[in-house]
Amino acid sequence: MTQRQSLSPGVVGTELAATTYQYDERDVMLYALGVGASELDFVFERNLKVLPTFAVIPAFPALMGMTAAVEVNPVMILHGEQAFQMHKPIPVKGKLTTAGKVTGVFDKGKGALITLEAQTKEESGDLLFTNQFGIFVRGAGGFGGERGPEAGNAAPERAPDRSVAMPTLPIQAMIYRLSGDRNPLHIDPAFAKMAGYDRPILHGLCSFGHVGRAVLAEYCDNDPARFAGMSVRFSGVVYPGDTITTDMWDEGAGKIIVQARTQEGRTVISNAAVNVR
Repeated sequence: MTQRQSLSPGVVGTELAATTYQYDERDVMLYALGVGASELDFVFERNLKVLPTFAVIPAFPALMGMTAAVEVNPVMILHGEQAFQMHKPIPVKGKLTTAGKVTGVFDKGKGALITLEAQTKEESGDLLFTNQFGIFVRGAGGFGGERGPEAGNAAPERAPDRSVAMPTLPIQAMIYRLSGDRNPLHIDPAFAKMAGYDRPILHGLCSFGHVGRAVLAEYCDNDPARFAGMSVRFSGVVYPGDTITTDMWDEGAGKIIVQARTQEGRTVISNAAVNVR
């Protein structure tokens, strides 16, 4: 059994309890609808393909398992960063096992940043994808640790090469939560107000999925095999019903810098990049 530990650099290397995730075509299609997809390739069982950003779903319990392995108050945590790398296209059904560990603890002054890595494998043992989570813990800084690397992938100071606007539904969070993240912040108005919002907000990983879809369409011709990985920083709030515009800059060598904003111009995803084949 994993020991609970105090938040300090000493928790680096702590292994998280392995989790299993069994899914089928219905789960794949429900996720696609949850991130706004309507293309038949992603929502119809005939010739079904799996959106690459589905990779965050089997690994999400690793994020929840962190609070069982590291002594932090779940109320004080914010999902600050997310990245994943694809090792092979995701099958439309299967049984996957995810094993995670703490890879870093950084002192950000008013808070701490905990980084996690989670590897997800098929029943055969083949590595399917790897996720990295960046979790900001409010009030946990000031312990004298390293600040960690600075954010990269800044948007270029020029007009984007491509931009795609995607409206979200007023019920977008209600659909997305059925893929596993049932935090009441995203559906319960009373809970949202207690958290400081005037209404429920959209899941960051739902916005993440919209951004991934934009790049998949524009630079991969909706072929998941060409989508190699993605990393983002969550920098603003999206409300269900907002329009998410993804701006894209082609940096060459398969690297696409991305930034997303809402209709008011509020940046919601920044310091982000997608690697394509």
